[in-house]
Amino acid sequence: MTVTENRPWRGVLVATALPLTDDLSVDHDAYAEHCAWLIENGCDGVVPNGSLGEYQVLTPEERAKVVETAVAAIGGARVMPGVAAYGSAEARRWAEQAREAGCAAVMLLPPNAYRADERSVVAHYAEVAKAGLPVVAYNNPIDTKVDLVPELLARLHGEGHIHAVKEFSGDVRRAYRIAELAPDLDLLIGADDVLLELAIAGAKGWVAGYPNALPRSTVELYRAAVSGDLATAKSLYAQLHPLLRWDSRVEFVQAIKLSMDVVGRHGGRCRPPRVPLLPEQEAVVRAATEKAVAAGLA
Repeated sequence: MTVTENRPWRGVLVATALPLTDDLSVDHDAYAEHCAWLIENGCDGVVPNGSLGEYQVLTPEERAKVVETAVAAIGGARVMPGVAAYGSAEARRWAEQAREAGCAAVMLLPPNAYRADERSVVAHYAEVAKAGLPVVAYNNPIDTKVDLVPELLARLHGEGHIHAVKEFSGDVRRAYRIAELAPDLDLLIGADDVLLELAIAGAKGWVAGYPNALPRSTVELYRAAVSGDLATAKSLYAQLHPLLRWDSRVEFVQAIKLSMDVVGRHGGRCRPPRVPLLPEQEAVVRAATEKAVAAGLA
């Protein structure tokens, strides 16, 4: 499955980690190289300015340049930026910036400055959709405290505000309810550690974390899972799950960046308020990554 012109969110789109220099400024050259490397290693596209890309601690100038860097590196059809913001007007401006940069779609969290009600959520998505790019909703009730339940997703899709959803609730049962209520709404795997379950349930794509470090084996896992090759998928899933589960933990950015360092990529530090992993956490991630490398999964 490859990225298609009319549904560019399908396939494996990597929520890219952002390389920083020693003084914690953005290393745009390293980021461009990383985006190209992901495509070369079988990924279908990238999602800059997601949580894994530390968008919350970027300046507006940095955030815009990250999108432009990704587009210059791999082409806009393969780039789906996160456009989350506290206000709907600002989120719409980020969607317009993505459109002007040449992107084909954007990913949008619900309002997350407060626990928004349904009317506010609908108005938020309606406003950002006015930018003219297809919107992929991002349901992360753990962090945002706003839950895009299947009934609300069906309403947003029915009113033309969203075309797909990155599902990060962890509740794999929702896949079937979403398919019943909104059969044309594309379900995207939103957490690495429920990949197999959501692929079996009919997911059309994966907004992925761990391909930042292990693209070939994780892409092979996804392709096997969505094609029904469960023998291959289950074997890879079992081997990779000690790492994939970190994508659903508070320290997911630090963990994935550490794994990148272990396999010889540029992971590096995070900007505050994120702090380094505790020694015992680092030991677990390092050991799991080294085991994956030894198994030929890097």
